[in-house]
Amino acid sequence: MAERKTRGRLSSLDLLPEEAQDDLLWAMAELNANKRTQADILFELNDRLEVKGVDAISRSAFNRKSTSLAARAMQLEERRHVYAGIAERLTPDEVGKSDLVLGEFLKIVIDRLTLAGEIDSKSIMELARAYKDTVVAQRHSAEHQKKAEERAKTKLDKAMDAAEGLVGQSDKKDGMAVIKKIREEIYGIFDE
Repeated sequence: MAERKTRGRLSSLDLLPEEAQDDLLWAMAELNANKRTQADILFELNDRLEVKGVDAISRSAFNRKSTSLAARAMQLEERRHVYAGIAERLTPDEVGKSDLVLGEFLKIVIDRLTLAGEIDSKSIMELARAYKDTVVAQRHSAEHQKKAEERAKTKLDKAMDAAEGLVGQSDKKDGMAVIKKIREEIYGIFDE
């Protein structure tokens, strides 16, 4: 395996004192909002830091942080779109299939990281635990959804039986009485 990478040299943003952390968080939020220019945000950040007696942040350090933040934001946005596209297909019946796909995907990621020398055995073990926890959470969620669907179906069946009984009592029962009975059975709404 290749030698482990270090975290690298700390930037002026990493070295900000505790009293300036709220200003850094403000700047990161402004960058994420994507409504102002990077130069404008840096100018205001440096003004805030000057008031607190903290050295200004260089344009290059702020640009590196901004670029890194933008890359992460794009990854998260891409992941959100991917999950939104497949979420409707992740029914309780399909969870087992998605577990297999997720497992195979994780194996590929581990293989690539291992071959590139970017991961050690401890990290592989942590990824395996994360995968296991993900699978357990998916199964739990699917079981919970399936039980909720079964409860709703039982409640609906009971309400429909009660409404059918109401309709069968008299030929002159109106639709509002049937709807009232369904509301009482399903939602527990009782009109006075």
